[in-house]
Amino acid sequence: MNIVVLGAGTVGTSIADLLCQHRHNVIVVDHDGENIAGINERLDVRAIHGSASQSSVLFQAGVASADLCLAVTGNDEVNLIAASLAKAMGAIRTVARVYAPVYNDLSTFDYQRHFHIDRLLSLEHLSAMEIAHNIRHPGSVAMEHFARGELEVDEIEVTEKVPTLGMPIKSLGLPPGVRIASITRNNRTSLALAEDELEVGDRITLIGTGDDIDDVKEMFQKGSPAKLGVVIAGGGETGYHLAQSLESSRCGVVLLDANIERCNFLSESLPGVTVVHTDATQRAHLEEERVGRADVFVACMADDEDNIMACVTAREIGAKTINAVVERPDYAEVVGKLGIDRAVSPREVMARQVLSFLFRGPVISRTAIGGGDLNVLELAVRENSACTQHVLANLKLPEQCLIAVIVHDDYVRVPGADDRLQPGDTVVALIDDSAIEETVAMFESGAH
Repeated sequence: MNIVVLGAGTVGTSIADLLCQHRHNVIVVDHDGENIAGINERLDVRAIHGSASQSSVLFQAGVASADLCLAVTGNDEVNLIAASLAKAMGAIRTVARVYAPVYNDLSTFDYQRHFHIDRLLSLEHLSAMEIAHNIRHPGSVAMEHFARGELEVDEIEVTEKVPTLGMPIKSLGLPPGVRIASITRNNRTSLALAEDELEVGDRITLIGTGDDIDDVKEMFQKGSPAKLGVVIAGGGETGYHLAQSLESSRCGVVLLDANIERCNFLSESLPGVTVVHTDATQRAHLEEERVGRADVFVACMADDEDNIMACVTAREIGAKTINAVVERPDYAEVVGKLGIDRAVSPREVMARQVLSFLFRGPVISRTAIGGGDLNVLELAVRENSACTQHVLANLKLPEQCLIAVIVHDDYVRVPGADDRLQPGDTVVALIDDSAIEETVAMFESGAH
């Protein structure tokens, strides 16, 4: 594939290196001459010196024939403009890295749709979501970013003495806006089929609006699960996104930060979170905040060494599960020896996202989940494709395919049997390996 990477900083260089390893044709653009010289020495890429937000530079970089353009400079506004220009100039897919949460906040403005960008990615948000999923359920299905945050994705465990045990999913009487997407049983995740019957201990993934999901939880769970005590050290963007993700779930969240102005912002923005102004790098302060009683401790401050030391201290004083955000790849082998249960690397998280975009045709992204044969695919609905010819109930989709979400114009929804796909829509589907080829063919232009 022809791929243009805009930005040759730490993130851009690591992405370019990854793409070179996968034998793609890579062109890198950066305004800093030293970055360009460095990447020319290290990687087999074509490097161009210039501003990523200028059309003449993008033309020189060949975005008109690019399969994918990744705008990952250190400036949000440059990334938005560059990705938008690249899309208008002919790039098939464009991705922009953003830092400020406002750009992903659809309640204020839909920047992604306005600028015609295929995906906005935040390293901090992606890292937070990976940690959040591990806290809720190890190996849980990560689908929030596919639904653009407008639908809730909740994974719950089926308990004893609930009325739905032994009943086929098609007979459960779920409301139209809720869908059971997958079932995890014996550490294996599979697509939830209409004839499947639920068993005690199954973990099911529900997709829908928060209110609708809350209304059906008692169908699968007897009583409320015990609350987890979660302490987050670091109220930067990663800590903010993590606390925001957990505050409405079965977690009691305490967020520690040393900056009083940041604490004021966090307390106003996260009403369900206890925000404490304290220095999480000091053992006495962690003891004072009773971190030793926490079920989960997460260190996501700006400095790797601070995160590692805070985690070691939290382990020593009694916290049960320890998580850290660690930027430097050479620390990866060290953290496990220090009693840290899980270390999340923003670079690795971004790398997995980038690799998921490396598909041609209607496939926007593909992500394997659950350790089995199940995948989450984002599919673009094209003109004259077979999937637009009938309502969903009458489409001859493979049995091992579930259309879980439709993104249409300005809204996202769980589809019903009478919904009909339209050109320009984006679909999120759960598909078994065996059914991918047949499903994708139905989304190809002119496929009937």
